[in-house]
Amino acid sequence: MNNNPFTSDMFIRIWSKHFDKNNTGIHFSFVKNLLFLKHKFLPIYFNYGKTHTKGIDYSVDHHGNLDLKGKVLLIYDVPTYFDIYPEFKPNTLKLHKIKQYPGYLINLESFKDYSEYINDRFKGKSRNKLKRDKKRLENSFDIEYKMYHGNISKEEYDFIFGCFKMLLEKRFNEKGIYNNNLNPEEWDFYYEVAYPMIQDKKACLFVVKEKNNPICIMLNFLSDNSLYQFMMGFDIDYSKYNAGTTSIIKLLEWCGEKELNILDFSKGYYPFKKRWGNLEYRFEYHIIYDSRSIRSFCMAFCLKYFFTLKQSLREKNINEILHKFRFRSKNKKEINSQSYEFLDIDGTIEKESLKLIDFQSAEEQHLKPIVLDFLYYNAETLKNIKVYKILDKMSRYLIVGENKSNILQLH
Repeated sequence: MNNNPFTSDMFIRIWSKHFDKNNTGIHFSFVKNLLFLKHKFLPIYFNYGKTHTKGIDYSVDHHGNLDLKGKVLLIYDVPTYFDIYPEFKPNTLKLHKIKQYPGYLINLESFKDYSEYINDRFKGKSRNKLKRDKKRLENSFDIEYKMYHGNISKEEYDFIFGCFKMLLEKRFNEKGIYNNNLNPEEWDFYYEVAYPMIQDKKACLFVVKEKNNPICIMLNFLSDNSLYQFMMGFDIDYSKYNAGTTSIIKLLEWCGEKELNILDFSKGYYPFKKRWGNLEYRFEYHIIYDSRSIRSFCMAFCLKYFFTLKQSLREKNINEILHKFRFRSKNKKEINSQSYEFLDIDGTIEKESLKLIDFQSAEEQHLKPIVLDFLYYNAETLKNIKVYKILDKMSRYLIVGENKSNILQLH
């Protein structure tokens, strides 16, 4: 890979500040592009960035000193499509490759533009749905698409990143799953590293705004020919409008404009990644060890066994169970979804029994996703909607649109 953003000086320097207390790192002359840090107790050395990257590349210089002298190198997250096949000509060094997470990407090299790719990837019915969802989103709301790549004010960046965190928290609270990206130590790192890399055009933030309010945010990193989709957060209130899918189309369009051939969704399985990607690959952990040393051999074997077992449990969805357990141990309150139904208006409703309310206020926030569902089902526009509380009826509201009105009954 040319100009890997995850081995850049900026990424490494800020990562070191957060996870290695600004140490200078250890360099092994036969491994190009990588710095390492030592395990606290054992002679095991991990690459800078560890699991906080979306793909590490390296090469072996056989003119360097190949003697590890009883040490072990562990290199995280090497994508198989990077085609890294280091060979150690002397018999002193050996390599274990352990397959971990699946990865998915879109390769646009054989397509003239993103539209040709979509036409090739999806059947007519699916393409029509993509267009319909995008049109409904844009017709129902005041939508703006914004790519921050280069200059962005710190004030705007702080606002977007604050919204980003809230969207992720809201989404994973609903799913009842712990998200390690929201761990304060990790989040502080992402917040600090993204801003200078956006300024330096090694990263970008794609934002979908509804009246200047972000409803979908994607943090991406960039190499010479690839975009790495790092994190995505979207407002679950707008889930029926598939803003995330529309964002992927916009990202593909932007990749075409910037002559980027790869849109990499990176590690982890999600249905949308498999649906959109035309290449599935694996992330590997590479363990390089000194085969002459019994200690080095044993440590490498134990690491290989540990990560093989971990992946086996991951494939049995044990990690998802653990994430749910961890979430519940930290969040004692149950999250109850709101049950409701839309009813036809039977007869007349006296004006005196109606009270106009702001359904987007903090006090009435439980109504917002329901009103957005009303918009979706009836092809209405948000600016034309009014919501009234029916004072003489328990948990009943009147939703009035331009072409359709319904009684909302909460249960």
